[in-house]
Amino acid sequence: MQRKSNFRDVFYVSDGTAITSETLGHAVLGQFPIETRQTTLPFVESVDRALNVQKQINRIYEETGVKPLVFYSVVIPEVKAIIEQCSANLYDVLNALVDPLKDDLDMEPMPQLQRSHSINKDAASYQDRIAAIEYTLAHDDGVSLNNLEQADIILLGVSRCGKTPTSLYLAMQFGIRAVNYPFIAEDMTSLKLPQAIEPFRYKTYGLTIDTGRLVAIRNGRYANSDYASLQQCESELNKVESMFRREAIPYLNTTSLSVEEISTRLLDMSGLKRRMC
Repeated sequence: MQRKSNFRDVFYVSDGTAITSETLGHAVLGQFPIETRQTTLPFVESVDRALNVQKQINRIYEETGVKPLVFYSVVIPEVKAIIEQCSANLYDVLNALVDPLKDDLDMEPMPQLQRSHSINKDAASYQDRIAAIEYTLAHDDGVSLNNLEQADIILLGVSRCGKTPTSLYLAMQFGIRAVNYPFIAEDMTSLKLPQAIEPFRYKTYGLTIDTGRLVAIRNGRYANSDYASLQQCESELNKVESMFRREAIPYLNTTSLSVEEISTRLLDMSGLKRRMC
């Protein structure tokens, strides 16, 4: 099987959710101009599962002659030993930090499965995050503007500018109660801050997006519709951004940002604390 010289298979392996391996792996790989095919393998908690993962990784090496890149976060000793025997370039994302921290603290680490640690360490924080997700879902896309005093942040913008994925990411990752409200075509004749949101403008932020990007996104949903036309998208964006400026609502352009970057910038703009549940 022929591969481009700048193409690599990448695996994220963990005996937990693999979120740590993915996050660090993405950050590191983003520094290199390579193409990747990425596979995430969470909850590798048994010897049998580890052996299957080893076969999967080794098969790629046998087929391509190029060692895959494996970012792994495994604390179960017998599972870790099997992963470390793979025909691959191996990167232990935990030990990269645990070893020097052990020396600095003069203390031996006490390995613990990630998912057990995150849920059981602070049950109240976990329940707070679940409540934030439920609140955010109930206030998605303008469905409800009730109980806004409970919101941590309120997001405004035209349809398809990134409000829903950002709201859900804030709730799921940080326990932030987020409300999002879309301005639609019918709002454009007399655009103003919704009356229910007016008392909470201090925690209200706008999202916007470049016209060309909005056209592409809307065409992917409703191709060749008035909703997705260049004229409609440009008109909506101009009016909404003008309203943001008139009402002194801080806003952020999401065009070139990932949902992680949008969320982090909003946390920075708002001063909200990350609730790492």
